[in-house]
Amino acid sequence: MDSFLEDYEEAPAVVVGGKRRRRKRSPATQAALHPLLHLPFLPPQPVSSNEHKLNFKKSKEACLTYIQDALLQKQWKRAAEFLTCYVESLEKDYSREHIGPSEMIWRIGTEILWRHSQSRMKEFNCFMEQMKTLGVKRYLKVCLEHVFHLLCNGQIDEAYQNLSLAESWRFGEQTAIQDKEIKLIQAYRGLLDYCSWSKQKKILLEHGEDGFADLAVEQEMHSYFRKAAVNLKEIIKIPGVWDVFVKCYVDLLEFYGEHNEARQVLNEYAYNSKFPANPNAHVYLYQFLKRQGESKKSLISALKILHDIVPSHELMIDFNTMLQKSKKRKKRQLGLEVIFAALDYAGWKENAAAWSCLARQVKQIVITEKHLDWIKQEWNSRKDWWPDFHFSRYLAKRNWQENKSLSHEKALVAGILLGKDCKYFKYVSHQGFKAQLKRFRMLKKFVTRHNPVYLRISGPPDCSVQP
Repeated sequence: MDSFLEDYEEAPAVVVGGKRRRRKRSPATQAALHPLLHLPFLPPQPVSSNEHKLNFKKSKEACLTYIQDALLQKQWKRAAEFLTCYVESLEKDYSREHIGPSEMIWRIGTEILWRHSQSRMKEFNCFMEQMKTLGVKRYLKVCLEHVFHLLCNGQIDEAYQNLSLAESWRFGEQTAIQDKEIKLIQAYRGLLDYCSWSKQKKILLEHGEDGFADLAVEQEMHSYFRKAAVNLKEIIKIPGVWDVFVKCYVDLLEFYGEHNEARQVLNEYAYNSKFPANPNAHVYLYQFLKRQGESKKSLISALKILHDIVPSHELMIDFNTMLQKSKKRKKRQLGLEVIFAALDYAGWKENAAAWSCLARQVKQIVITEKHLDWIKQEWNSRKDWWPDFHFSRYLAKRNWQENKSLSHEKALVAGILLGKDCKYFKYVSHQGFKAQLKRFRMLKKFVTRHNPVYLRISGPPDCSVQP
């Protein structure tokens, strides 16, 4: 990379008095070779010879290789220098043949300006405006990226203004070709209208008083509602993942009492086969049904699909709790399956609520000695790896030190599944006895008394299994 810059910066030699001397660069030329973080747009395209075309292609490829290397090493200043060299080479040798570097300049330049320590908002805005003039085929995409950058920097009003200008953009056939981008532009403008509506709602709920001031806030809220609802409604008709837009639109509908329409929107988003599978769609539907006080049957139905898609979702504890309260045997069995499946994931290893759910259900089954086959069915596919995964002596020590309630619940499950000689159970029960904690003495008595259950669950061939 250093040699590339050195070769680029070296001035051509001239012959004076029979001797070769290096021509000195003028200040203007030196400034061009060491530019600020300004990345200019492409000029008109002059004609070049075949030889120049070949040289241009080689130098362009080499320059892009250096740019890529600088980006991968997070050398943003260096990448900016190379990109400027790349643009300057286009100014000098760009042929009339279609090469299409404008998108490359846009994407690389945006990344550099976003990461560069000396980048300022003024320079970024200038660069994005230049990129908008490079090609109408990606005009709206550049506008969207510009808006995102403005929003990340807290410039809400400027972002809204840019969205409004982009929405009114027209350029012949290109307008129709970029119809999806137009929909996105409108959707994000609707999202900002929703944010303004939400602010007014907060004012109304917290500080609103009867009278003209209250009426003015309500009128302004309704104005924002109309603008937001129109644009948000349009984007969610298109198959895709539109979580943020759906949530905002449903919030608007619920506030104004349009519960049936909100339900229809969420059902469509969750169950329409044209939309991609999306766990959040079922989460939003479940949360809505819960707010509306729907039946347990409806809630279980929504969470059942979520379980099939993401068995490790945090709502699986709610799902298990509802299933355990059911009078139907199949649902209680499903509840056991749900909590076992959740604990298969590393993120749940120290979830005290999940272990409490499993311990409670396992204890109930052991006491009644009914449905021990449910436990055996779940344990058969896990007995080869759960002992090391959940019930090692190392985890017993750590759980005891960090969360005694967690260690109690896990020890109960370990004692039932692996017997009273399980390392995890032995360590925790011993520490509980030393600390003279009553619940741990009761735990040891319970596991010892029901140790035969362990034999029935594991079966004779597995009696010697130890963590």
